[in-house]
Amino acid sequence: MSQKILVVEDEEPLALGIRDALIHNGYEVDVVHDGNQAMDQISAGRFDLVVLDIMLPGRSGFEVLRELRESKKDTRVIVLTALSEESDVVRGFELGADDYMAKPFSPRELTARVHAQFRRKEMDTAPPPQLNLPGGVMVDLARLEVHRDGEIVPLTPREGDILEYLLRHRNRVVTREDLLLDVWKYRNANVETRTVDIHIVGLRRKVEPDPAKPSLIQTVRGKGYRWYT
Repeated sequence: MSQKILVVEDEEPLALGIRDALIHNGYEVDVVHDGNQAMDQISAGRFDLVVLDIMLPGRSGFEVLRELRESKKDTRVIVLTALSEESDVVRGFELGADDYMAKPFSPRELTARVHAQFRRKEMDTAPPPQLNLPGGVMVDLARLEVHRDGEIVPLTPREGDILEYLLRHRNRVVTREDLLLDVWKYRNANVETRTVDIHIVGLRRKVEPDPAKPSLIQTVRGKGYRWYT
């Protein structure tokens, strides 16, 4: 699943240039041109990163950033500013910005900053090599082993990949389509297959304290799965 980015910029040529550069690099991109539209989009959908101009009609970029952080979303934010005052940069960081860029800048430089934010986020959410789970279950991801009830139960490489994916995305629902595209590497997810569900059942048998009543790999009906600890 490609990462989704919201570009909030009232200068339409610049916004479209940013959009085209990010799409060229494989990102999914939405564009809005004022702060009110930005909050509507952020409230209605999931974005992995927001490219946010400060000087906007409607709500300012500072207001959008403050409301986004108050909503407890962990979306990364790169602030765009034509303001040269150090106090404005400091204010952006105090409100929760992850990075900033001063105009003018090249789309190539912005794309590099976006890449860096996603690498940092991946490092922040990377699962530990060992997991201590309820019921005295310990998972060694490096060795693909589950230690439970005095026994060592091996994980298949695919089960290890699924578990790592669920852990990396533990703050949201992971769909079957996500798993087919990102773990199985299908070119598209428009296929009839039960392979995801079968593998989830097998993984639950190995890591759940009570596989008959799964509490870690939870089913979200009609949507997919969520890791809960």
